[in-house]
Amino acid sequence: MIYLRLFYEFFKTGLFSVGGGLATLPFLQEMSARTGWFTSSELADMLAVSESTPGAIGINMATYVGWKTAGVPGGVIATLGLIAPSIVVILVIAYFLQSFHDNKYVTAAFYGIRPASTALIAAAGVSVLLIALVNTEQFALTGSLGDLISFKGAALFVILWLLTNVVKPTKRLHPIVFIAFSAVVGIVFSFAGA
Repeated sequence: MIYLRLFYEFFKTGLFSVGGGLATLPFLQEMSARTGWFTSSELADMLAVSESTPGAIGINMATYVGWKTAGVPGGVIATLGLIAPSIVVILVIAYFLQSFHDNKYVTAAFYGIRPASTALIAAAGVSVLLIALVNTEQFALTGSLGDLISFKGAALFVILWLLTNVVKPTKRLHPIVFIAFSAVVGIVFSFAGA
């Protein structure tokens, strides 16, 4: 039964997350709250790993959630659930490609999807920023305002922003350098217990 639910949940996510991997983030947050398969902290970790590994973000995240929930078969099923809507849509579009080519309604529909896709990606960006910089779980436990802001995340954000936008020798470095730097900092913080 868990396999069917994994497929269903990720099929819905794949069906409605137009705009790429980050567009799946709002759906994953809602899935986390509804199913309890992973926490928001684990979602942030999944996002960090998915961003820094080869492959599509949404697929990496679906595979991880499926694996965490139901092992290797769960990972395969969640991944298939996520990609199934795209495969169906591509096959349908390929079949009817000639009649869609100059259809003004299809052109208008794709024009209308652009703002929705942009909004989903922007919402995902804000969500990532909040996950990285705001620690609502710790704040809920302690009630202390000092626990609300993740000072480590804020410090890393400022350092990365300065290195990518202000410091001339590092401005032109490839993004993978900053991803690797952030991964090393996260590992060091984790081993240090910070």
